[in-house]
Formats: sequence, structure tokens, C-alpha cells
Amino acid sequence: MITEFTENCAICNKPATEVHHLIFGTANRRLSDQDGLTMPCCRSCHEKIHRDHELQMMSQIAGQLAYEKKVLAEYDLSEEKARHSFMVRYGRSYL
Repeated sequence: MITEFTENCAICNKPATEVHHLIFGTANRRLSDQDGLTMPCCRSCHEKIHRDHELQMMSQIAGQLAYEKKVLAEYDLSEEKARHSFMVRYGRSYL
């Protein structure tokens, strides 16, 4: 999870009932789980994200930035190398 506050929806603050994968799709959902790129959502907000292209893009950008920040901290990489690491792992950049 990208937040320690898992009880409430990260968007509207209602009780969270679902986990949203910031980078989604068949293979990427598994990678998002491994990398902790998820956030708590209520059903309504989760459905809204998946119906709205702009919200999907914001989700993917947030996921990429969270991944790069984690990689920078863990492996002391440059921003360029952290971005490259994301692109290798997820197959593209959302930025």
C-alpha cells in the first residue's frame, strides 16, 4: 500500500472495501501487489477510476512515481536509472 491509512478510501474517505492497483492489467496487477503499488478505495471510487481515462492515467502516474521514489531510496539510483527500472519492469513509462 502506498499509504498507511488503509481503513478509508484514499479518494473520498468513506470506508474502504477494495484495493486499487495503481498499475493495472493482467500481469501488472501482480507486479503492483509485489511492489506495494495499491491504495484503499470504496467500491464507487474504484469503479469511477476504471471508467474515467484521466483518473486511470493519474493512477498510473502516481504508481510510477511511488515506484521510482522507493527504488531511489532502496538502491540509491539516479532518477534516470529509477525511471529505466520502472520501464523495464512495467514495459513503459506513464510520465
